Amino acid sequence: MDRLANINKVVEHLMADEGVQYRMPPSLAERQRLLRALMNMWQPHPVSQELIEAQDRELQRQREEKGVVVLEDEGLLLWQGDITRLKVDAIVNAANTQMLGCWVPLHACIDNCIHSAAGIQLRAECDQLMKAQGHDEPTGKAKITKGYNLPAKYVIHTVGPIIEGGIPTPEQEEQLASCYRSCLAIAEEHQLRSIAFCCISTGVFHFPNQRAAEIATETVRNYPLHSLKTIIFNVFLEKDYAIYQKLL
Repeated sequence: MDRLANINKVVEHLMADEGVQYRMPPSLAERQRLLRALMNMWQPHPVSQELIEAQDRELQRQREEKGVVVLEDEGLLLWQGDITRLKVDAIVNAANTQMLGCWVPLHACIDNCIHSAAGIQLRAECDQLMKAQGHDEPTGKAKITKGYNLPAKYVIHTVGPIIEGGIPTPEQEEQLASCYRSCLAIAEEHQLRSIAFCCISTGVFHFPNQRAAEIATETVRNYPLHSLKTIIFNVFLEKDYAIYQKLL
């Protein structure tokens, strides 16, 4: 089956699942956008192995085209780029309290990007975890799932504080530090050797970038590490790169 036909199969399955109908666009890029939008809206429920296999073929092709990045040095590292390209034991996702990914089609947040690259299996696993837990994820805590179609083996999801007024309180600063400690604890519990942190709570959660980076680096440096050998601070924006470069 050629690539366009394979995407068509996934799109048609997902449209049927959601009870919607959209015109199939002509180009590969447009069909990929439609596929991602439908994945973002997908409600967790059992699906056929045929759908999963077709989706995985496309997402693995996209992973190859983006290029997988391997950082072989140990210690505290700084890397700028798309976190979904990193081949590490775990990447950290800045999640919301539902812990089910971003529901806004094609949204640019990291939660959306990670779920879109991993596949709908990630939302399904998160849904199982949250149903078993029976309540929203508390701020500062974390959970681990498989990485599915990501180069990373696992995703560690953590909920950072939302800063409404622009200036975090001491309690919110402690909550952010707790995010990093919770992720490191899970990584150590699973004997992982490498982890990549995103800039938790910055962006749409409005934690000031400078203070967030200070808390991140200080917390990681003070955490007693055993199995972890490589800790990557992954940034996307130039201003975050400049901040972390000074702190590291």
